[in-house]
Amino acid sequence: MAKYRKLGRTSSQRKALLRNQVTQLLYHGKIVTTEAKAKEVRRIAEHLITLAIREKDNYETVTVTAKVARKDKDGKRVKEVVDGKKVTVYDEVQKEIKKDAPSRLHARREMYKVLYTLKDVPTEAKGRKKHTKTVDVADVLFNDVAPKYTNRNGGYTRIVKIGPRKGDAAMEVLLELV
Repeated sequence: MAKYRKLGRTSSQRKALLRNQVTQLLYHGKIVTTEAKAKEVRRIAEHLITLAIREKDNYETVTVTAKVARKDKDGKRVKEVVDGKKVTVYDEVQKEIKKDAPSRLHARREMYKVLYTLKDVPTEAKGRKKHTKTVDVADVLFNDVAPKYTNRNGGYTRIVKIGPRKGDAAMEVLLELV
C-alpha cells in the first residue's frame, strides 16, 4: 500500500505540482483543486504550519550598523571627487534585524525545501517588470499564519466540496486555511 497518492504523474512532476499548490495556498489562503490533490497538499501545508508555530518566537532582535548610499532628490547616488576619482558617499544607519535561533533557521530551511519564492505584481503595474517584488513565503508563515493558529492543535485547513468539474467530472474542492 502506498504512503501517498501518485496523482498520475512522475515523481518530479508530482513534487513540482504539490510545491506550487502549497505555496499558493499559504500565500493566498485558499485554492481550488481536485479532491485527491487537496488531500496531499493538506498534509504538507499542515506540517509547515506546525513548524512555523513551534518556531515563531524563536529569534533575537539585533541592532546593526549598515552603510547606505546617500541619495539626492531624484533617487540617484551622490558622488564626491576624491583623489581625482568619483566615489559614492555613504551614511551609517542603525538597523534592527531578526536573528534566527538555530532551530528556527533549520525550520526555515525545511520550509524552503517545499516552498517556491513568489513574484508579487501590483495590479496597477501589470505587465511591467519594474515594480515586481519577491515574496518570502516562509516569512509569511512565521509572521502572518503562525500567530493565527497558536492556540490550535492541528486542523489548520478545511476542504469544502464544490462539485464535479465540467470537463472530466473530477470532484473539485476548495482548500482553505481555517
